[in-house]
Amino acid sequence: MTPPRLLPRSTRRAVIALCAAAGLLLHGAARAAEGQLRIAQQFGIVYLLLNVAQEHKLIEKHGKAAGVDIKVDFIQLSGGSAVNDALLAGNIDIAGAGVGPLFTLWDRTRGRQNVKGVASLGNFPYYLVTNNPAIKGIADFTGKDRIALPAVGVSVQSRVLQMASAQLWGDKEFNRLDRLQVALPHPDAAAAIIKGGTEITAHFGNPPFQDQELAANPQARVVLKSYDVLGGPASATVLYATEKFRSESPRTYKAFLDALDEAAQWIARNPEQAADAYLRTGGGNIDRKLLLSIIKNPEVQFKVRPQNTLGLGQFLHRVGAIKHRPEALKDYFFDDPRIAGGN
Repeated sequence: MTPPRLLPRSTRRAVIALCAAAGLLLHGAARAAEGQLRIAQQFGIVYLLLNVAQEHKLIEKHGKAAGVDIKVDFIQLSGGSAVNDALLAGNIDIAGAGVGPLFTLWDRTRGRQNVKGVASLGNFPYYLVTNNPAIKGIADFTGKDRIALPAVGVSVQSRVLQMASAQLWGDKEFNRLDRLQVALPHPDAAAAIIKGGTEITAHFGNPPFQDQELAANPQARVVLKSYDVLGGPASATVLYATEKFRSESPRTYKAFLDALDEAAQWIARNPEQAADAYLRTGGGNIDRKLLLSIIKNPEVQFKVRPQNTLGLGQFLHRVGAIKHRPEALKDYFFDDPRIAGGN
């Protein structure tokens, strides 16, 4: 084999200088990432931790304590697919979506972007609500019905409905109701259920939209509860990020988690003020009394430690929706003392 030819010394010096300059630029880029935080959130009171953090500037507060000025941008999106696309495109740093989209992206990015969970937003019961009097359970849906949810086959609502279908008809029929699903933002879906007279006859939503539907339309009733499908209280909505963001922005990452943890404790102590914070940060047109009843609901828990998420991930692997089987929380959530002990 012919030995490789060495470059002339002058050329080697130039290459070394260019590499050194590139290294400085890369180091500068990594450092520049500290202090930038773009967070995608969707609709509903399940994002109250972010609302409180935004209202009280908790992320900025904890950033300054760590010696970094953090510029925080909150970006409103709808549906796990849109959130996942934004994260992979580098348009956001933290994704807020259901645990279903997290499992999808964790599975797809293993060995590459290595997307994992950052924190839970709490435990919330999700209701499948219908305004069709003929529907008593999911077996009563027909081809004439349409079920609105954030993203077909990806959102946590869609995944829970698949899990319920598998429990009723067997794993081979897990996606039996996918053909009836329609992607629609929660506010629009709630309006359709309340008003009636549209092709939308059911909505798998989240608080407060499901509660508004039940309060405003006498014909609306609950067909399915997520807690019944998942076997108890569960963290249906979570936050997640790429490994690159976590490694390049450790102080920003920690400040974000510190802020979330403080927001959770503050909400538990101040439910009335938390309701006002939600209304001020774009909570929409909702009766304050109804909102407060949701925040105080014993089934609702605001906390950053995930609970009862592993079962859904293992179900998705069992039916072939994801390739890799999660065995423990550490597989799909980043390590952190506040997250440890979750499941």
